Amino acid sequence: MGELTDKAKAAANKAAGSVKESVGRNQADPDLEAEGKAQKAKGTAQNIKGSIKGALGDDI
Repeated sequence: MGELTDKAKAAANKAAGSVKESVGRNQADPDLEAEGKAQKAKGTAQNIKGSIKGALGDDI
């Protein structure tokens, strides 16, 4: 996967995670809220991965 692909997936995961977190908080569903937080963290990690690929090249 290239830098752009990683960053696009990161943005999607962060957005979906934010929605899940908000819905979980509003519906008093701690499991859904935690799932949203985890998905946002996954998106952050993917974004970092994409940034590293951009700096070092896609061959890593």
